[in-house]
Amino acid sequence: MKGLLDPLGPVAASQQQHLLVVVILTLVAALPVLVGVPLIYWRYRRRNAAVYRPDWGFSPLVELMMWGVPLAIVVVLSWLLWQDTHRYAPEKPLGPTPLEIEVVGLNWKWLFLYPGERVASLGDLVIPAGQPVTLKLTSDTVMQSFMVPSLAGQLYAMPGMVTRLNLVASAPGTAVGRNMQYNGSGFAGQQFRVRILNETDYRRWSSMAANSAVRLDKSTYNKLAASGSLAEATAIFTGDAGHRRPFPVPVEDANLFAKIVGRYHTGTPIAPEQQPGASAYSPVDDRL
Repeated sequence: MKGLLDPLGPVAASQQQHLLVVVILTLVAALPVLVGVPLIYWRYRRRNAAVYRPDWGFSPLVELMMWGVPLAIVVVLSWLLWQDTHRYAPEKPLGPTPLEIEVVGLNWKWLFLYPGERVASLGDLVIPAGQPVTLKLTSDTVMQSFMVPSLAGQLYAMPGMVTRLNLVASAPGTAVGRNMQYNGSGFAGQQFRVRILNETDYRRWSSMAANSAVRLDKSTYNKLAASGSLAEATAIFTGDAGHRRPFPVPVEDANLFAKIVGRYHTGTPIAPEQQPGASAYSPVDDRL
């Protein structure tokens, strides 16, 4: 598994580089203090070699170093941060014709919908290497925060809203993503695997849905939306809580993501039994 210090794409590589620059520039201000304190102690106490200057009160050189160096560091860091923020803005596509994946945060798992292929995956984000990817994020429960440290930064997912996170993986590999926003007792286990495949393997993976014995329809989704771990949700498809990844599966409704977002735009409050993640939630009463 890869992390921020092992980037798998240009966005994470830029973040790593920025982190190293911040550390180096911060040391410019910190090292003189770490070195100067022992030297002052040695000169004025141990060696007792200081010159007595009762009228001394100002040094232009000391003032310049005390104020000028930190100011220069702030200016340089601000400039670099401004450049990287615009270059790798989350909503900015990283290339032409990106692969669009719809991401739904649930308690306590992530559902990934591939509208182009009409397939879905639970707890397993699969993307092709070298192709830009646009993730459309929402939540069908409380606010959550999506992050894959080795590919991109952190972005929030909220009910009734759609945020976009763009990323691209440079080469095949495996990473891990997680929810960074505490959302209840299953928070610690809300992680997902990211598999980066070459184009041939990716096409083979998406075509596996044709052999699936189940489909992701309204009834199945309403069961998935109920609170529970990834293993418990997977058992809906396999009948075996130990079998974690039976996906991909075909998606029956191409507008499933839009309906999930639209659930919160009716203009009327949603009853607890119709709120995924609520303790009183009942899949049979869901009006999705």
